[in-house]
Amino acid sequence: MKLSLWIHRSAAAHPDSEAALLETRHLAAFVTGLSLTQQRIHDPDLSADAVATLDALAARLHAGEPLAYLLGNQSFYGLDLAVSRATLIPRSDSEAVVERALHHLRDVTRPTVLDLGTGSGALALAIAAARPDADVTGSDQSTAALAVATENARRLGIPNVRFRHGDWLAPFVDESADLIISNPPYIAPDDPHLAALSHEPLSALVAAEDGYRDLNVIMDDAPRVLKSGGWLIMEHGWQQGDTLRARAARYPAWRHIATGQDYARRDRYTEMQKGG
Repeated sequence: MKLSLWIHRSAAAHPDSEAALLETRHLAAFVTGLSLTQQRIHDPDLSADAVATLDALAARLHAGEPLAYLLGNQSFYGLDLAVSRATLIPRSDSEAVVERALHHLRDVTRPTVLDLGTGSGALALAIAAARPDADVTGSDQSTAALAVATENARRLGIPNVRFRHGDWLAPFVDESADLIISNPPYIAPDDPHLAALSHEPLSALVAAEDGYRDLNVIMDDAPRVLKSGGWLIMEHGWQQGDTLRARAARYPAWRHIATGQDYARRDRYTEMQKGG
């Protein structure tokens, strides 16, 4: 069977065939080693084993398994990150958090940055790569996730990042940070959108107290570790900004409280600065 025939046959079997076509081409690149551009130039005959492998992957894709888990990698802020079922799939929405963090660090020399709930290490590695002078540490309660993050740092050759095992700020006792970032669980347990995320680790998605528990824990503990004038940036759902800002405003530690948007102009993160 020609590669082009397999691609179009597989994509046509999916209800959203236009979107499936691109993902199917990525599967073909994974199995054949031909880039998307090379696939348009070359149209090799596939072996029976290659067809069987591609059919098995396509069946999982069309059943809803994310492409990133099938390929074992995901691009984020220009970095090719390994991912596994122990980690969330990094999404472009979170790149807005990286941009904002770098904005706050622009005048800070050799900044210290903490990434809480680092997962694959996406936020920590993006900042460490953009700021080689920064000292970046990620924490996570999942040892499996930390193994993925550590391997990403090694493979990408990013030396100024390290990782610690523990829940949120618990691993940080004597440290002080210029900036804390986090993409914690923020989805309520009864949110209907969870069904579409069934392949990703629920512990990294769902939080008690209608999705606010971990956001509140981080907000409460961050002043202990932040330097005066330091910033906390937390990613959250597009409807949670008002509640987080109102809660932060009740604490004398926080000033300059604001919610920012992602590239799709949806509320995506809330930031606050520790007063002096």
